[in-house]
Amino acid sequence: MLIDTTAQADFRTDFVRQSAGLKQHPALVLNADYRPLSYYPLSLWSWQDAVKAAWLDRVDIIAEYDEVARSPSHQIRIPSVVVLKDYVKPQRKVAFTRFNLFLRDEFTCQYCGTHGDLTFDHVVPRAAGGVTSWENVVAACSKCNLKKGSKSLRQSGMALRKPPRQPVSEQLRNAGRKFPPNHLHESWVDFLYWDAELEA
Repeated sequence: MLIDTTAQADFRTDFVRQSAGLKQHPALVLNADYRPLSYYPLSLWSWQDAVKAAWLDRVDIIAEYDEVARSPSHQIRIPSVVVLKDYVKPQRKVAFTRFNLFLRDEFTCQYCGTHGDLTFDHVVPRAAGGVTSWENVVAACSKCNLKKGSKSLRQSGMALRKPPRQPVSEQLRNAGRKFPPNHLHESWVDFLYWDAELEA
């Protein structure tokens, strides 16, 4: 589809100016295989970005809100689900970050199983030669972290719920599906759980 670049710029500017009334209309972004680019955080675009991508023919719109965005010369229903036309290959290597560590451990203290007020703990303390790695760092609540301190598991009398391992991206993707965002538009649900096993 050939689009005049001046018309493109005018079109995008006109629609972006309307942001005030349509701020709460994010679009779920699916990869070309109809799976979300990410589950946690959920891959969402602002309605402006979704409209621009559709206008530039980079995505197909597969579900829409009832609301319409208007410019002096165009109108379009706000996309609620878009799918990329080109497949984006997911990264296989998972970055070692605090967020990914908490996601791997499902935002749960790996000693007592509580949620919230999380920090991280070196299983083998750094004072004893422990390194900062996937295999030696776990999510821990402040109480357990303080209790363990710089002691070994044996010295502290504590035990891990599961051994820490380096996750692959698929593991984190599946973990992220357990934490849906506060807002889930009805048009998104089939695409968020389409590959889940059906109950008999």
